[in-house]
Amino acid sequence: MCALYHTAALAATVQLCYNCAMEERLQNILSHRGVASRRGAAAMIEEGRVSVNGAVVREPGARFDPSAAEIAVDGRPVGAAERTRTIMMYKPAGVLSTVSDPFGGRTVIDLVRGQVSERLVPVGRLDKDSEGLLLLSNDGDLTYRLTHPRFEHEKTYIVRAAGRWSEDKLETLRSAVTMPDGYRIRPVPVEVVRIGRDNVHVLCFKLREGRKRQIRYMCSAAHLVVLSLKRVAISGLRLPEDLQPGAWRDLTAAERQSLLDSWQ
Repeated sequence: MCALYHTAALAATVQLCYNCAMEERLQNILSHRGVASRRGAAAMIEEGRVSVNGAVVREPGARFDPSAAEIAVDGRPVGAAERTRTIMMYKPAGVLSTVSDPFGGRTVIDLVRGQVSERLVPVGRLDKDSEGLLLLSNDGDLTYRLTHPRFEHEKTYIVRAAGRWSEDKLETLRSAVTMPDGYRIRPVPVEVVRIGRDNVHVLCFKLREGRKRQIRYMCSAAHLVVLSLKRVAISGLRLPEDLQPGAWRDLTAAERQSLLDSWQ
């Protein structure tokens, strides 16, 4: 009798461990299915927008079996995991780096609509008035690692700025600047590419913090006006010279590996 009891108890324990191993955090399930990054998925869950098996769940860490759970976001069912895909895009100026815009503005998703079957989301942001390299992905882990501040990925920007030039302006650009929200950014590397006789200059900025409109405020502090801003690199990944504004392509294996290497 004891032997049978212990055997049944052991079997129950093994089954419980197996079930636990099959379960995943809800925010991870949503991320793997291309709904949003893990951070974005957590926000959706906390806002009460996600239900599992008909019941709203507000805890991002709640665990479920992804093969059995019926998950919906804003009342719409979320399908099974898609194949992982990441594309690089040359975002044109005037286009929003968001999934949708309630005011009807053109977004980066509009540029790939009908051409990709996966549900991709922008990895980070690039201001509407800025252009250049932007990644779209349904790879939640990649998105998290490229957007979380603690990883501090270097992003390179080429900027055309107008104004009278003097050496003290470069010193100002390289110094700590207080943003409008009171946050004081760390000094960043700024190099002069070209000083223009027409008072239009080309500068190179390398940022790791990437606060909203940071470069524009830095230039404003130096009494320079940004005419154009183009992101040309994210970590070891560079914007291809043959990629035109509005165009995009899938990352190559080597490009993805360069991003993986930058996490080390």
